[in-house]
Amino acid sequence: MLPRSGDVLHVTRAASVQFLRPIMFRVIRVLDWPTYDGWLWLDGYELNAAGDAVNRRSIFVQREGLRQVQAAPVPRQHTVRTARRPIARTPVRVG
Repeated sequence: MLPRSGDVLHVTRAASVQFLRPIMFRVIRVLDWPTYDGWLWLDGYELNAAGDAVNRRSIFVQREGLRQVQAAPVPRQHTVRTARRPIARTPVRVG
């Protein structure tokens, strides 16, 4: 699974030995820095128990050790506006 912007991940020791204490992490982006095969750099926010961002971090993790808790919302389709109809104007009486 390659994370996307907006995904919320549960990051544990399975992702990297640095996470003895698991964290919840909201992804901002996957960085394109050179890494070992199967590893990646993620930029995002560490979340508290209420889901609020408490710390911005860049983390180096194994892709296979990540567990997705919440997927990013599906992007909305752009709506195409139809041509506008002219407004019928009528004279207004003043006074």
